[in-house]
Amino acid sequence: MSDRLIDTVIFDVGGVLAANGRHSDFASRFPHADPEVVTRIFVGDYGEDGDHPWHRLERGEITLEENRRLNRAALEAAGIELKPPPPGAPVTVEFTRSEPMVALVEELRAAGLRLGVLTNNVLEFRDRWRSMMPFDEWFDDVVDSHEVGLRKPNPAIYQLALSRLGAEAGRTAFLDDVDSNVRAAAGVGIRAVLVEEDPLPAIATVRGWAGLAD
Repeated sequence: MSDRLIDTVIFDVGGVLAANGRHSDFASRFPHADPEVVTRIFVGDYGEDGDHPWHRLERGEITLEENRRLNRAALEAAGIELKPPPPGAPVTVEFTRSEPMVALVEELRAAGLRLGVLTNNVLEFRDRWRSMMPFDEWFDDVVDSHEVGLRKPNPAIYQLALSRLGAEAGRTAFLDDVDSNVRAAAGVGIRAVLVEEDPLPAIATVRGWAGLAD
């Protein structure tokens, strides 16, 4: 299509392909604590790629149980009580797919665009988010941070995703729910889109770039 500005679209998982998995999910578990304090304990400064336990977990350097042990100590030091989950609550993260994003994936596939996934994720969650949809069938490549030892916002992981897809940065769209990840993608020349709680504006932007706007 002559009005198409992109050939490739790369999706994040949590908060994008999954309706949940945003950082706000951590703070929601502690309604009586300062959400900024809770979020910093769990994920640190997410715009950095440092030695915080969550960053190390996403790079595959420590296990989820090691991370949880460090979180418990940090919560205790901050005077925040970690209450046991209520009866019947899931013992780990459950991912729920975003139906509007699934519809976008299907539309882009039908239009012949290359599709990829670029996620900061952990080994112990892999089977759970992978079960949301047929990733190997719908996407041309999946870059999972813990498997490659890199995580967003490191520019190297965006370059890796582009290389594995054979994609040109300026003709690639990237969707993420974290502003620092979006800015990092833009920094390597990718057309990056922030996905808010309402994903429809971001979806409309990508559809327009793909020449699919109504």
